Amino acid sequence: MSISKTTRQVSTHASSAKRSVGNIRPVDPESLLRFAETLKLRTLARSTQDEYLRFVRKIAGRHGVTQDGNLADPCHLTEAEVRGHLLHLKEAHHYSPSSMRTAVAAMRAYYGRHLGHDWHLFDLVRSPSAKKLPQVLTREEVARFFRVICEARFLTVFRLIYACGLRIGEAVKLEVGDLSRPERVHVREAKGNKDRFVPLPPAMLAELRVYWKTHRHPKFIFPGVGRGWREGVSSSVALAKTVEPMSVGSVQNCMRLAVAAARLPKGTVVHTLRHSYATHMLDEGVSIRLISAYLGHASLETTMIYLHLTVVNEAGAREAIARLLPART
Repeated sequence: MSISKTTRQVSTHASSAKRSVGNIRPVDPESLLRFAETLKLRTLARSTQDEYLRFVRKIAGRHGVTQDGNLADPCHLTEAEVRGHLLHLKEAHHYSPSSMRTAVAAMRAYYGRHLGHDWHLFDLVRSPSAKKLPQVLTREEVARFFRVICEARFLTVFRLIYACGLRIGEAVKLEVGDLSRPERVHVREAKGNKDRFVPLPPAMLAELRVYWKTHRHPKFIFPGVGRGWREGVSSSVALAKTVEPMSVGSVQNCMRLAVAAARLPKGTVVHTLRHSYATHMLDEGVSIRLISAYLGHASLETTMIYLHLTVVNEAGAREAIARLLPART
């Protein structure tokens, strides 16, 4: 028995009952519960912990369930069986290189670090990705993108991402205390649990203050509006009391709609604003080492990819080469 989301009526249809039963996740075996604790002790990102557990549950479910319908304990699988499972993901499910790397990392963490198996399998698997340049918008396209967004909370968060080169998760979790230093924003617990400071344009700071005054939340700059925003029932009082920041999914959904409205290139996502920030900063002559620090990159080589995208630097290089080449006699 379930309740219809549209009519709010109770449904007794057999298919509804079947879906409700199917949504109940089997109980994790003992080794998987201990593995979850190991992941927490390693202080991995929550998303990484969830992905590792999902991949281990996948191999457990594929190799059978117990009589009570729960997952069989995958700790008893052999190296050959795990190898066959990875091959199945690659050939039958056509996993992308990045997904295969995550699957191998999950298996290595569970069977290697957690269970202590010294298997050579994980050193043999290779899933290199194609070397693709990131999508970058021109400055005119960025301005056109901003013009099609009408809702203040989305426009402000998008402008912040572009103005500071933030990741989407860093932007939505921004807190009032992160703006305490003049002309800088404090990015806390970013990728790799690292903190960093990023220059904050005065105009962007003014925009953040104007938007914050619409709700005056004691903690978040971008508080979550809850499920009532579509019906327009989210008031400033409700925003001030919410306990969660704006959801990443809502920002991504707005991005998809705005990309279509602004007729931006296919493949443009929220992270494209971060790529555009780095490229446009290079165009303005900012040191690549500074940009690397602002982006929070662990290696300068990660930032070097933007050298292939900047139009201004490439034009300057062509002019320099033209000056160096002596006239032909």
